[in-house]
Amino acid sequence: MENLTELERRKFKKAKKRVQALSGFYKHLAAYILVNLFFFAIKAVNLDAGEKFFEFCTFSTAFFWGIGVAFHAIGVFRKNIFLGQDWEEKKIQEIMEKEKSSKWK
Repeated sequence: MENLTELERRKFKKAKKRVQALSGFYKHLAAYILVNLFFFAIKAVNLDAGEKFFEFCTFSTAFFWGIGVAFHAIGVFRKNIFLGQDWEEKKIQEIMEKEKSSKWK
């Protein structure tokens, strides 16, 4: 790790950040699945006579939390639509070049 160039360090840091984002999403998804399965099981076991399982209140937590999971997935897996794929790298290089040529440090 000591002999890495600056570019390799940045790539490593970016890859590490990406892995952490993926890990966070998969943990979020696992919690979503386990908690909602638990809620469904509780609801199924505690049904009163004449009460229906397939009601909105049964699935409301899964529905609204699912929206959050979907946005998390979009944030983790989407391509950089607006700024392009290599925008960050290009911007870093541009800023570094400006700082090198700047008279004001």
